[in-house]
Amino acid sequence: MSRQPLTASQRIPAIAKPFVSERAAKTLDIVEKFVYEECIPADPIYAQQTGRTIEERFSAHPQVMEDLKVKARKLGLFNMFLPKNHFTEGAGFSNLEYGLMAECLGKSTTASEATNCAAPDTGNMEVFAKYGTQEQKDKWLKPLLAGEIRSAFLMTEPQVASSDARNIELSMTQDGDYWVLNGQKWWSSGTGDPRCQVYITMGKSDPHNPDPYFQQSVILVAADTPGITIHRMLSVFGYDDAPHGHGHVSFDNVRVHKSNMVLGPGRGFEIIQGRLGPGRIHHAMRSIGAAEKGLEYMIARINDPRKKPFGKQLSEHGVMLDRLARLRIEIDAARLVVLDAAMKIDNSDAKGAKKEIAQAKIFVPEVLLKTLDWAIQAHGGGGVCQDTPLPSMYAHGRTMAIVDGPSEVHALQLGRNENKRAQECRDKLAAQSAKTEQLLKEYGLEKVDRLQLNRKSESRSRL
Repeated sequence: MSRQPLTASQRIPAIAKPFVSERAAKTLDIVEKFVYEECIPADPIYAQQTGRTIEERFSAHPQVMEDLKVKARKLGLFNMFLPKNHFTEGAGFSNLEYGLMAECLGKSTTASEATNCAAPDTGNMEVFAKYGTQEQKDKWLKPLLAGEIRSAFLMTEPQVASSDARNIELSMTQDGDYWVLNGQKWWSSGTGDPRCQVYITMGKSDPHNPDPYFQQSVILVAADTPGITIHRMLSVFGYDDAPHGHGHVSFDNVRVHKSNMVLGPGRGFEIIQGRLGPGRIHHAMRSIGAAEKGLEYMIARINDPRKKPFGKQLSEHGVMLDRLARLRIEIDAARLVVLDAAMKIDNSDAKGAKKEIAQAKIFVPEVLLKTLDWAIQAHGGGGVCQDTPLPSMYAHGRTMAIVDGPSEVHALQLGRNENKRAQECRDKLAAQSAKTEQLLKEYGLEKVDRLQLNRKSESRSRL
């Protein structure tokens, strides 16, 4: 007889449980039920309703998504991502509480959008809520919170190393009451969706400023502004991610009124740091769910009674059980890293949780990819074709080590900060050694190596 599975609230790690409200725990179970019973079964329907041709796929508005949104609203599952201690516009949960919910959302391709918790809208809504004027909020944030429109975040550029945002080249030149934008962007996620109505765009407004961190600005660009061309959509290991996609976009003398500037000229770095911190942790939260889903597929496959390589089910081969054990440990460890970062953000902000966010950003994609790789391997040829979601999950999981700053950048900064403790560590060890010398004198002892022999070879006369 199969055992009754624990609910999501019953699986909350003990270290996090005291920080999860009763309301959040109940909502977590509703989220899990909604994802398992509504969203995951609807994922293939969404894919079919998206269409086949390029034109169809990037003009599609699948009805099943709108139906899921209606169900999510009735269940009170909308905008859970906006943390209550930083924003008033959300559903009233903490980052930690949402982190547990986002894990459930990460198991489905439709769940995040169905609950209005999908990237890039989540980060963009945080920008509007945190930095926007009332006019900007009324025009863009309200319909975003209502799930009526979508948005895009345009920062990365094809001709520069965008992992260092100081390299951003899209020019922003002031002309009276307008800013004129010229340049190009790519990996502009969301630009393929016809519902995308606003681009949060980063450009260089003051290239001669002696401080390179005050040369950039962020401005809001309506998607239908003249001079914008979406040249192509970029694939992710062959997947087009329609209808939202990832656009390669150019700006040719695009005129944007100065009232669309966010915070003011030269505040770009401040804004993107405020945006990307929570976004990184949201990706990590969903990735834990994807890893759990991959593990579920692996367990199901190695216990399929129809598949018996070498006369045994795969679960009877020791290597598979060893892999299950290791993945269980690593996924649970990754979850704790993510929740620790979420709690740190709750107690301060994204800047105060920089170290913890970096740890999650580096570690979680590694665990996700390892899990999916072993799940694919367990499926054999079936693991690399369209018969399971594993290949698509792997392709998108692989991008997690690149998006919102490559893992190497976070590791470099994390390593530098850790290395700042060099003198502290040296001083601590020296102080301990000095204390040992003092104690040796107090107890009348000499420092002796217990393994010291001082054995000398004796010379022997030759016969």
